[in-house]
Amino acid sequence: MTLFRQTALRQNLETRARLLEGIRRFFSSRGYLEVETPARVPAPAPEGHIDAEPSGAWYLHTSPELCMKRLLAAGYDRIFQICRCYRQNERGGRHLPEMTLLEWYTANADYTQMMAQCREMLLDLVRHLNLKLPLVYQGQAIDVASRWEKLSVAQAFERYGSLSMTAALECGRFDEIMGLEIEPRLGWTTPVLLMDYPAACGSLARTKPGDASLVERFELYIAGLELCNGFSELIDGVEQRRRFEEERTQRMSAGKTVYPMPERFLDALACMPPATGNAMGLDRLAMLLTDSSRIDEVVAFVPEEL
Repeated sequence: MTLFRQTALRQNLETRARLLEGIRRFFSSRGYLEVETPARVPAPAPEGHIDAEPSGAWYLHTSPELCMKRLLAAGYDRIFQICRCYRQNERGGRHLPEMTLLEWYTANADYTQMMAQCREMLLDLVRHLNLKLPLVYQGQAIDVASRWEKLSVAQAFERYGSLSMTAALECGRFDEIMGLEIEPRLGWTTPVLLMDYPAACGSLARTKPGDASLVERFELYIAGLELCNGFSELIDGVEQRRRFEEERTQRMSAGKTVYPMPERFLDALACMPPATGNAMGLDRLAMLLTDSSRIDEVVAFVPEEL
């Protein structure tokens, strides 16, 4: 009899199915509309560090962000989506080139309210799955029910990094120090909301009032896992175009494909209300809630099996 890897995953996949059920219940009970947007687009967001998968003359989306913001501009004030997204050169213990994202947007709110909603949703999902508190991940008890720590990126570099945030940016080592020195140490006793990123690291986020060097962006870390990326949305079309041009220049300098400018998205920003949005990796969330060390343990198939 053939032994399938998928046979051993049955319990995790059942938990994943109940997780999706719980997410839909959470948002629908709060007046959010579940939407679907195209996976194949002519122009992905031209971010320097994210590479889209070509699909003919178009691309598979790396995120549903641009289309969902166009829905905000059209008058939809509370929307969410669970969808597959595609990114080149992403494969590892926590990465897949085809991943599942939960993305949601709330009009007339900012990143502080989104951070609070993240906590509310996670606790609701823990109850839905009948999990015990504190959560235990890889042998470490994590108190998700207590107050979550808010830590600025500058503070994280001072606490854990070998350089300050400013120095790391100046010498081009920001991502290296973040990935190797800071992220693995976040969220091992209580969840950490890492917030207020340098402006160079948030091309679609609103500038922090009173400090143009920072943007209102946050990421949630639990047990060293980066689970989501949220921010107060930039709705200034002129500024967004300028930032996209910088990203396109960065891509060109790195010898990467330079994507077309997403003109219809930029046009829609004139009608978009102030809003906050968030993208959460559901594969990683499933890892956390099933106590799985690798992303392979929470998906039915990985690329190598196809």
